[in-house]
Amino acid sequence: MLQSYNPQNDNIQIWVGDKLYPRAEARISVFDSSVQGGDAVWEGLRVYREGVFCLERHLKRLMDSAHILMFENIPTREFIRSAIAATLKANAMDTDTHIRLTLTRGEKITSGMDPRLNQLGCCLIVLAEWKPPVYNNASGIRVITSSIRRNGPQFLDSKIHHNNLLNNILAKIQANLAGADAAVMLDQNGFVSELNDTNLFMARKGVLYTPYADACLPGITRELMIEGAKRIGVEVREKNLSLAEFYTADEVFATGTMGELTPVVEIDGRKITNHAQARVLINMEKIFRHRIPEFCEKLPG
Repeated sequence: MLQSYNPQNDNIQIWVGDKLYPRAEARISVFDSSVQGGDAVWEGLRVYREGVFCLERHLKRLMDSAHILMFENIPTREFIRSAIAATLKANAMDTDTHIRLTLTRGEKITSGMDPRLNQLGCCLIVLAEWKPPVYNNASGIRVITSSIRRNGPQFLDSKIHHNNLLNNILAKIQANLAGADAAVMLDQNGFVSELNDTNLFMARKGVLYTPYADACLPGITRELMIEGAKRIGVEVREKNLSLAEFYTADEVFATGTMGELTPVVEIDGRKITNHAQARVLINMEKIFRHRIPEFCEKLPG
């Protein structure tokens, strides 16, 4: 997943705080809570011709995460929508765009851990880039299992979409060193949780399985896959899944905003072969493409 630099992004406009800045001038304070302690929440959004995909679901998760962390002076949904719309308009972006939407606790009056030092309100960042899905979904990806465990709720609950991603980054480093595309992260009990950057599904005998979202983020694309599969009569089961079950699955694929639906063709050197010709992934891909217009929101401008 080595992403190349796109010269189209040389002169993009980035929203920081309450207005747009040229890329070279877009900055936050060294006193911002995201710098001081990774104290921020974020969402990844994808823009299609039809609009911003699942915007309301993403905004709800952003607001939920900010509420859990007790952010104060959180901007309204209307303000965030207008900031996204202004950013896309300034960059003439209407497709093939990824938005990194970040909300920090804001600037501190002096460095320190105490949130009471944050007295200036939240800081909103809308970073929109020309960026296609990050994986080659035609050929699929090879993954390895990381020794780094995914956070369980007794440590730092992964239901909070926070900026503390060091355990995911450490897992990705292991994948890089192994020459793989991504890393499978297990939970504290040794069951499969997710990849370092996306959720996982597996199919066996026409049944679609996915790990419980106990030690991982219950992703929005994951949610759509579960909803869509049920609509066409595909049985979906959430359960504790071991590596052995993934090694012997008929199909394995990852889901996420950054990569959409990505086949996993190898795990820890084991090839994933379609024993039953179930082709569940093909059906899921059709569902995903079909539902893009349904879930896209056109913003003014």
